[in-house]
Amino acid sequence: MREKDEAVSTVLEYMNITAVLIVMMILLTLLINSVIIEDSSEKLKYHAFVDIGNGVSTRIVDLYVIAPSNGRVVTSLDLPDDVANGDYTVKMDPSATGAAQQIIVTDGNVKTMISIAGIGATKAVIGNTTGKGLNRIIYDSGGF
Repeated sequence: MREKDEAVSTVLEYMNITAVLIVMMILLTLLINSVIIEDSSEKLKYHAFVDIGNGVSTRIVDLYVIAPSNGRVVTSLDLPDDVANGDYTVKMDPSATGAAQQIIVTDGNVKTMISIAGIGATKAVIGNTTGKGLNRIIYDSGGF
């Protein structure tokens, strides 16, 4: 037979263990969003932005390779509508000129900068776009 105080101590032991586990669960719930979800989302965005920037850079270089000395060439490209359920912009770095021209892909928080592979020294590239809809790259020998 058990004594009365042994039964009470067993109940108190279970209550203490349960209280500690509940506190740990609350802390884990509060921290899991910032540690696991936000960091993973930012890494995903960064790598997706690098891929998008490289794709735009490649298309610009390809267009300039086939561009005529006199004339106009227009090509369309399709970018992802969103990355990690968020909008983003693709723009040329306004402060860079010549060979230092870069494509900036950003959502305001995560930012990647991709160089335009080798054409920046001879051709100026300007403009910006978003991922929505079909995007165009235009080459005009007259500079328009």
